[in-house]
Amino acid sequence: MPDFTISDSHSVIGSFASRPAPKLVFGPGALRELAACVREVGGTSVFLVTDPGLARAGYVERARALLVSAGLPVAVFAESRENPTEADAATCVAAARAQPCDCFVALGGGSSLDTAKAANVLLTNGGVMHDYHGYGKATKPLLPLIAIPTTAGTGSETQSYTLISRDGSHEKMACGDPKVLPRIAILDPELTASLPRATATLSGLDALAHALESAVCTKRNAVSSLYAEAAFRHLSSAISRVVTGQPTDADRSHMLLGAAFAGLAIENSMLGGAHASANPLTARHGVVHGHAVAHMLPAVMQFNSTDPATAVIYAHLESLLHATGTTALPLIDWVTDIVARSALPPLDAATMDFAVLADDATRQWTGKFNPRALHAADFVSLYQRAFSPHAAVV
Repeated sequence: MPDFTISDSHSVIGSFASRPAPKLVFGPGALRELAACVREVGGTSVFLVTDPGLARAGYVERARALLVSAGLPVAVFAESRENPTEADAATCVAAARAQPCDCFVALGGGSSLDTAKAANVLLTNGGVMHDYHGYGKATKPLLPLIAIPTTAGTGSETQSYTLISRDGSHEKMACGDPKVLPRIAILDPELTASLPRATATLSGLDALAHALESAVCTKRNAVSSLYAEAAFRHLSSAISRVVTGQPTDADRSHMLLGAAFAGLAIENSMLGGAHASANPLTARHGVVHGHAVAHMLPAVMQFNSTDPATAVIYAHLESLLHATGTTALPLIDWVTDIVARSALPPLDAATMDFAVLADDATRQWTGKFNPRALHAADFVSLYQRAFSPHAAVV
C-alpha cells in the first residue's frame, strides 16, 4: 500500500493560492551570513530590533559586529518585550525614526520579530497598529526585513503577520500584509543552544500546536498540508528531549526547522481552537502563550477527533510517530504525555470564570477555522476538560 500523506485526502484538495516564503538560510553558524543577506536585500544601514536578554548574552554584539565589519552602520533597539503592545510598537518606531535606516533586522523570539514587523509598518505607512488589524491594509512599501529567530516556536520568521496586543484590553490583534513577510530568515540552531529549559519547552510546544492545528484547520490545502507534515516530522523527532531538558544539537536543528515549516503551514492556512481558547488565558490571567496553548491542546484535539476528516489526518500523523519509533501511544495520548512531561506550573482554575473566557474565545479569529464549529458552550466544555482532564468533551 502506498504511503498516505495529509494532502492525499480528498477533503483537502481544492482551489488554493499559495503565499510566498522567505529565503531560508539554515545551518550551524548561519548568523555569519547576516551582512551578505543585508546586501542581498539592498540594505546599506540597519535598524536591529532585539531584547535585553539577548543583549546581555552577547548575541546582539555578535550580530552588530558582523554588520559593522562589513561596513554597514547599525542602530540597536534592545527593548522588545514579551507580548508586545501598541505602545511597544510606538516606542520602537520612534527609535527607528531617530536613526535613518533602509533595512530591519529582527533578532530574538516571536516578540522581537513582531515588534520589528510592527515598527516597519508604522515607519513606512504611519498611523497606529490597530489601523492594520486584519490583512492587507498597508498601502505603501515596507523596508526589507531579515528575521533571525533565537527560539524555535512562533514561526514568525516565515509569516506575513505581526501579533500586537491592544493597549488596555490586551486583545491580540493579527495585523497581516504580504509586505510584512521577512525577505530572508536566518535559521542558526547555535543561537538556540543557550535557551533555558522553560523557554525551549514553551516555544517548542507552541510550534507543535502550530503544526497540529494547521494540519486540520478548515483552510488547509495541499501546500499547507505539506508544510504541516514536514513540521510535525521535525518537531516530533525532538520535542520529547527538549521538554526534559536534554536536547542534542540535532534536536535543536529539527526544532528550528520544524517551527519555520509550521509557520509556513499557518501562512498558507490558519490555526484553530487551541489558540482561540489559549489567548484569553494570556489576556486575562497572564498565562505565557506557549503554556496556555499546550494546556488547551489535548482537549481541543479530543473535541476535533470526532470530525471524520480530522480523524483521518490524526491517524496519518499517528502512523508517522509509530513508523519512526517515536512512541507507541495514540497521537492524542502522546501529545498529552509530552505536555505532562514538560513540568509546566499548575494553573489555578479557581481564579477563572470559564464563561467569561469562553465568551472571549468566541471572538478569537483563529477559532473560526477549527474543523468543528466552536460556540461558547463548546469553549466552556473545553476549559472544563483542560482543567479537569477526566471531564467529558462532546
